[in-house]
Order: sequence, then structure tokens, then C-alpha cells
Amino acid sequence: MVATVLIVDDDPVIQRLLRVNFEMEGYEVIVGVDGIDGLEKARAEHPDIVVLDIMMPRMSGLDVAKALKADPETASIPVVLLSAKAQEADLRAGDESGADDYLTKPFDPFQLLQRVEQLLAG
Repeated sequence: MVATVLIVDDDPVIQRLLRVNFEMEGYEVIVGVDGIDGLEKARAEHPDIVVLDIMMPRMSGLDVAKALKADPETASIPVVLLSAKAQEADLRAGDESGADDYLTKPFDPFQLLQRVEQLLAG
């Protein structure tokens, strides 16, 4: 079975990088361009996993993660946060959002793929 990844990032370069990396590994990819778009796509498409940037227009990745985890329809979808913010308070905010993992930018695409595979494996 092919897993579906929802990538939510407002940076077209990051979107493209992530799309190519996931598609090369056989994943189906959906892209959201900001927090609200990502939340709507997660609710409509029910991806297997969501990879979220934190700093985005209209709705932050932290707020998207909280909304996904608070909704019984999407609460079981694993969420990985990506952020340039690496302070202890930022990591704590990521944890408090209900996200399953947190990677700091710049990130290693191979490491992200490994984390996604681990979360999907349960």
C-alpha cells in the first residue's frame, strides 16, 4: 500500500524538495501552501502523515497540529513539525502541540524520511 504524505509549507523551494524526496521513495504527495490550506487538505484527504512547517501565513504549524490532534477524525494522523526555531521553548511548544516529531531546519531529507517511516510503522 502506498502511503500519502501531506506537506504543508509556504516556501515553494521546500515544497519541491520534499515532494521530490518523498515521491522518489514511493509516497503519494499532497501539498498545502499555508496553515489553513494544510488543515483543510488534512481533513479532506486523510493523509497517512503530515509534515508541517511552523512559521506560515494564515495559521501556524503549531496551531494546525493542535487542531488536527483535537479533531477525532484526524487525531491519529502522525504530525512532524519542521522549523528553523530550535530553542528549548520552541521544542516544548512543538511537543505541547501534540506533534509526534520535530526536526529543525536545515534538515537532512534522509533523516526526515527515516522519521516518517518510523512513525508510519508505529
